[in-house]
Amino acid sequence: MVQKEQFEGYPLKVEYSLTEKGKRMLNVIVTMQEIGIELMKEDGKEEFLKNKGLV
Repeated sequence: MVQKEQFEGYPLKVEYSLTEKGKRMLNVIVTMQEIGIELMKEDGKEEFLKNKGLV
C-alpha cells in the first residue's frame, strides 16, 4: 500500500507514496470517518467535534 523510493547520493533521500491500493484504502478510511462524524452528531457530540476541528 505504501511505495518507497530511495535515491542515490548524500544525504540519503527517500520518498514514500501510496500505491493504487493505498489510494483506494484512503477512500475507505475517509468514508468511515464521515460515518463516525455523523454518528457522533446524532449522539449530541457536535461540540466535541467542533473543538477538534472536524466540523
